[in-house]
Amino acid sequence: MYKQSVFALSALILAACSAPEAVNVSGSSTVLPAVSLAADQFVAETGTTVVVNAGGSGSGFNQLAEGQTDIGMMSRDITDSELERFKTIDFKRIAIGRDAVVPTISSEIYEAGVKALTLAQIADIYSGRVDNWAEFGGPDRAIFAVDKEASRGTRQIFMGVVMGNPKAKTPGTDLVTGSNNEEQTALTQSDSGIGMLSFAWLNEDVKGLSIILDNGQVVEPSLENIQNGSFPFVRDLLVITRGDIKPPAQKFVDYLLGPEGQKAVEESGYIKVSE
Repeated sequence: MYKQSVFALSALILAACSAPEAVNVSGSSTVLPAVSLAADQFVAETGTTVVVNAGGSGSGFNQLAEGQTDIGMMSRDITDSELERFKTIDFKRIAIGRDAVVPTISSEIYEAGVKALTLAQIADIYSGRVDNWAEFGGPDRAIFAVDKEASRGTRQIFMGVVMGNPKAKTPGTDLVTGSNNEEQTALTQSDSGIGMLSFAWLNEDVKGLSIILDNGQVVEPSLENIQNGSFPFVRDLLVITRGDIKPPAQKFVDYLLGPEGQKAVEESGYIKVSE
């Protein structure tokens, strides 16, 4: 009986040692759809387990820096303060796709005629200087302004362009959300909302605003304008790694940049960065 137990335990240890090492990925909810889709395909092809979790760009970076995950997903660049906190670590930024943050409104407001705003007008909303859609030719209805958590990459890109400060205070905000999914739901449930979403999250219930530039040109949130960089909120979608990345994680990063990974990026509504 004792020998059988020893043999059984030895077999379990050998099986555990021979099993492919899991790859853990966490961070931006914007980058998550493309990485999750690619991960499903990668698992089917290689048998290596890939666990993907959201939580925001800041969370993904911190978990990577602290060794809690293998790959961080970020929809913004690493800040100087983040690099300073972990200055002994060699981080590598890899763009896997391109996207745009889009000022987004409830479909009811869009259909009532508000289809384009200037950056200054959007800033007026979040600063609390304007709180009724009638000011922009829309219905006489209070504006429901939705913001995101301060650590979210989408928020930092949006506020950097609109307010000139990624960490800007927004006294006009009525609700603070986390993921794109949460904000999309909030805007869908409102008939007077404005917020910020990744381009891939627009649908019939939440409409992207065009931007009126200083020269009067109106730029629509389209794949073409994201690709050519004319839409003001264009950004790279990043995966972040450390210099001590494990081989299975590096293999998955390479997969994201290969044909199947880039196909997953396109199928998720983003622009691929390699053929």
